[in-house]
Amino acid sequence: MGKKLKDNLSSRYFEAANKMKSQHARRRIAAYVESYDDIFFWRSVLSDFEDDTRYFQVMLPSRLEHLERGKKAVLMNLLMDKVGRDMIACVDADYDYLMQGATEMSKQVTTNPYVFHTYAYAIENLQCYAPSLYETSVMVALNDHHIFDMEAYLRDYSQAIFPLFVWSIWFYRTPNYGEFTIMDFLRVIEPGRFTMAKAEDVVARVRRKVGKRINQLQQKYPNNKENYLQVKEDIKRLGVTPDTTYLYIQGHHLFDKVVVPMLNKVCMQLIREREVEISQQSVHGTQQRNELSCYRNSIEAIPSMLKKNTRYKQSEPVVRIQADLQRYLELTKQNHTNNDTDRE
Repeated sequence: MGKKLKDNLSSRYFEAANKMKSQHARRRIAAYVESYDDIFFWRSVLSDFEDDTRYFQVMLPSRLEHLERGKKAVLMNLLMDKVGRDMIACVDADYDYLMQGATEMSKQVTTNPYVFHTYAYAIENLQCYAPSLYETSVMVALNDHHIFDMEAYLRDYSQAIFPLFVWSIWFYRTPNYGEFTIMDFLRVIEPGRFTMAKAEDVVARVRRKVGKRINQLQQKYPNNKENYLQVKEDIKRLGVTPDTTYLYIQGHHLFDKVVVPMLNKVCMQLIREREVEISQQSVHGTQQRNELSCYRNSIEAIPSMLKKNTRYKQSEPVVRIQADLQRYLELTKQNHTNNDTDRE
C-alpha cells in the first residue's frame, strides 16, 4: 500500500468525499489524463456535461509529472482497478481503438465504461480537424481571406495514404509487425516540402511513394488480398474512411509534418497581404510603422492556435466520445439509484 494518500486515490475515495459534502453540493468527478497538453482538450469536452449536480476536475496523476514516454501505460496501470463512478481516465486511443481488444491495453481502453478515449489517434489529430483549419489561420494571421482549401488538401492526402494505412493496421495486428512498423509507414507518407501552388504535386508524390511500397508488400505477401480487404472493411466499420485517414495516423506526425507546414505557408501569405494593405492605407511613415507594429504584435503562433481550436467538438470522433460520456452518466445514475433503493 502506498504511504501517501494520493497514492491510494480511487473512485471510492472521491465518492466518499462527495458524500461528506452538503446534500445540495455538486458531485465532483475526477478525470485523470496523460499529460499537461491533454488537460484543455478534455476540459472542453467534459464541460458540456456539467450541471448543477456535478462537475469534472481534470487532473494529472503526480507520478506522471516527470515522465516523457509511456504516460498512457503508466496511467492505465495506476488507475485500472480504481476507476468508477467518481473517477475516470481519459486517454489517447493510439492504435488501441483499431486493435479492438486484441491486446490487454486495447481491451482496457475499449471495454472499460470508465475509460474514455479519443477514437482518433490522439488529441493532436483532433486539433488538426480539417474543417477548423481556416478559422485557425484567421486566428493566427488576423486576415479573413480564404486563399487555400486546406480541408480539400487533407482530404486528398488522406485518400492517398489510405491504402497503405490498411496495410499498416494489418501488420500491427499480426506477429509480422516488425516488417512494416508505424515508423516505416510514417516515412512513406511524409509529404516533404509544401507549397500552396504545388499542393497537388505534394499529394501526387505521396501517392507515388505509397503505390511503390504497396507493390513491394503485395509481392512479398501475394496471398494477402483477402486479409487486406477484411482489415479494410473492419476499419471502415470503426469509422476510418479514405477521406478522414489523417485522424487515425500518429498525431505528432500529422501535427508537425503535415498541418503546421501547410498552415505556415498559408499564414505567411495572409500576413504579407495584411502588411501590404496596411502600407497602402497609411497616410505617412509614422502611421505605417505604428500600424505594422500593432499588427505584428497581435499575430499568434500556429501551434498555440491549433491547441486552442475547439471546432473538433463537431467531429465524428468527439461526437462518439460525447455518446460514451452520456452512457456513463446514465449508467452511474442508475447504479446510484439502485444502491439507494437497496439501502432502504
